[in-house]
Amino acid sequence: MDYGKIEFQIEKLLKERGISKNQICKDLDIPRANFNRYCRNEFQRIDAGLVCKLCHYLNIEIGELMIYIKND
Repeated sequence: MDYGKIEFQIEKLLKERGISKNQICKDLDIPRANFNRYCRNEFQRIDAGLVCKLCHYLNIEIGELMIYIKND
């Protein structure tokens, strides 16, 4: 059974704020390769620590960072 999926809105948020991937990775000490997987929504598991870092850095709520998409 397919329960849907979670998608990160990282690319959209960075573009809106004019923040580069290099800058956020440097500021938050996140490996670029790992960050890119989240940006492309190609992750296997969600790192709660990373989610907290991103929410804090971008000053957003978790619902602005990721969305749940139901499978029809």
